[in-house]
Amino acid sequence: MIKRIVVGSAIAAAGWAGYVAAQRWYRTWGIDPAEAAKILPGDELVPESTGSDTRGITVDAPPEAVWPWLVQMGYGRAGWYSYDAIDMKGASSEAILPEHQSLAVDDIVPTDPGGGFVVKVVEPERALVLYIDPEVLAARKDAAVPAAEAPGLAMSGKFLETATPPKFTAAWSFVLEPLGGGQTRFLERFRVRMDGESPGSKALAPLLGFGVFVMTQRQMLGIKARAEKLARDRAALHRDVDDVVEQALATEAAPAG
Repeated sequence: MIKRIVVGSAIAAAGWAGYVAAQRWYRTWGIDPAEAAKILPGDELVPESTGSDTRGITVDAPPEAVWPWLVQMGYGRAGWYSYDAIDMKGASSEAILPEHQSLAVDDIVPTDPGGGFVVKVVEPERALVLYIDPEVLAARKDAAVPAAEAPGLAMSGKFLETATPPKFTAAWSFVLEPLGGGQTRFLERFRVRMDGESPGSKALAPLLGFGVFVMTQRQMLGIKARAEKLARDRAALHRDVDDVVEQALATEAAPAG
């Protein structure tokens, strides 16, 4: 009996240690401690958070090639560049959509037909902050996506209803920091305060946190790939234009006859 208790305790301790290590990894994916500790736009919207996860990735493109993908995010817009079966009815866009390049404070970035996040900060090529709280949630329209049209989105919506406590406040920040050599440091922070948690929401909170990581990691990688391709395409276009201009100047300078 004692042996079983010792073995069981060892297994439980190893399992807990593994869970703690995994949680630390996904909550700080891609960043160093200094980045996790720095103040970012949007932190002031949830001053007393119960959780704050920061993630980062380096993009081989300047901020102006990253920003258009952030501005057009949202359900019914360009998508979220993540696992579309879960948060979209179609596929996320692979192109810049001019009709969705205008975004202002107090606009809504939809997560579904019923509503979404409120835009709180728009600093072009620098920062975009989305926000949600009980008042925003209460203002949602009753317009769900039929499960037959988007089963993944319908299922994830039901899960969020169960896992999210009634008093849920969150700021979702996307920050672009220019680096040398035409690169960008892309930071994403999800800062949340949960009050009035039910037993169900408490039990599902770790799963919800990991789910946010899975979706945002895919999203950041998707934005990185799109921005880098855009930067390459723009560079190729500039080279082509330079070649045409150079050829024209050479022709003009060539002696007649």
